[in-house]
Amino acid sequence: MARAIHALMLALQDLPRRPVLAVLAQSLALTLVIFAAAGAAIFFGARWALGHWGWLGEAGQDLAGLLLIVLLIGASWLLFRAVAILVVGLFGDAIVADVEERHYPAAAKFAVDVSFAKSLRLGLASVGRLVAVNLLALPVYIPLLFTAIGAPLLAFFLNALLLGRDLEAMVLARHPERPRLDRRARWSLGALSAAAFLVPVVNLLAPIIGAAMAVHLIHLRARDIDGDTE
Repeated sequence: MARAIHALMLALQDLPRRPVLAVLAQSLALTLVIFAAAGAAIFFGARWALGHWGWLGEAGQDLAGLLLIVLLIGASWLLFRAVAILVVGLFGDAIVADVEERHYPAAAKFAVDVSFAKSLRLGLASVGRLVAVNLLALPVYIPLLFTAIGAPLLAFFLNALLLGRDLEAMVLARHPERPRLDRRARWSLGALSAAAFLVPVVNLLAPIIGAAMAVHLIHLRARDIDGDTE
């Protein structure tokens, strides 16, 4: 965990850099567009269906619309992590490259280009794992709902596991020869990133911070293993 906290401090220092801020702006804008488009399509589609089939009167449609808005807001909060990681994955190579060139120039020289198609595949795989794992965990989630804190703790644990893997994969796509993080380091990376997603405002920065943290953790580990002095 100490190494992960050190990586977090380095990642926070990388935030004010122009390339990182550019990716942050692009990813936030695209994330908001995705949520706005999906929310509008669902809302107006549901309103049209209710009116077309005459299932509810006008007052009932208005009430259903309000309820749908509340549900969409809740769903947006739950799905923000998945969409944000997907979007940052599309631009993540720029963050990884900037952090590497600043802190690990020797490693940056041997980086391989990551195509948009590969970044998209990594992002979609991340979303798929998140959905699949949480669906498989539903039988455990349901009884834990009655414990007040059990369900959030399980969600945090699963998100930490998945985030650690996703962020590591983002960096290793450029450096397939680099050794993978050990379980403790991967868990620490995921746990700190998952915790950032829980803090309002900070959660907007969480994907960027997590990506930079992964860069530092992987290259610091490689430096320890092979004695790099980059």
